Amino acid sequence: MNKICLLVSRRNYATASTFRAADTIIKKTERGNPKPDPNKLVFGASFSDHMLTIKHTNTSGWEKPIIEPLKDLSIHPAAKVLHYATEIFEGLKAYRGNDGKIRLFRPDLNMKRMLTSAERSVLPTFDGNELIECIKKLIQIDVDWVPRSTTSTLYIRPTLIGTEPTLGVGAPHESLLFVITGPVGPYFPTGFKPVSLFADKKHLIRILPNIVYLQ
Repeated sequence: MNKICLLVSRRNYATASTFRAADTIIKKTERGNPKPDPNKLVFGASFSDHMLTIKHTNTSGWEKPIIEPLKDLSIHPAAKVLHYATEIFEGLKAYRGNDGKIRLFRPDLNMKRMLTSAERSVLPTFDGNELIECIKKLIQIDVDWVPRSTTSTLYIRPTLIGTEPTLGVGAPHESLLFVITGPVGPYFPTGFKPVSLFADKKHLIRILPNIVYLQ
């Protein structure tokens, strides 16, 4: 069994209410999907067999994490995410090394940024270390989806959305945290060849007035 190594130092992102990776409920698919050619992957078009979902309500807090077969989300048409864009997401990758081991690159920093975004978007926070452990479990189940290629990786997309079915701007009382993964190739069609960029110092505006700037 492949081991997933994390080249990170653990940081404390604990909050008063969080979920625990040790409580994860696992429901494996009975039949996996065929895997694409790792040398012909495009970004964001292929997805692994399973996903992670964790529900939250203001009254009961976080529910137990669930790893289950990838499926469509079912949310009310009045869900706040659909009307007020109450959502945040992160993106990170898992790499398979020449030694066969799978590594995540600094996921602790992704968690730090995601929690900052959650606080500013009035979405529920959680222990970032616990989500990392949940993601490791998800990758372990779909380990064969991590490409054995020097030009392809497994993309990981954690997303947190407000699902409360009420109209009106405000902090959602119900939310859903989910993680999907999928093998990806280079983001640009040119592959890993450099792309040309133009920076106009004369007209460059780093930040508009009264807009929050995220470091």
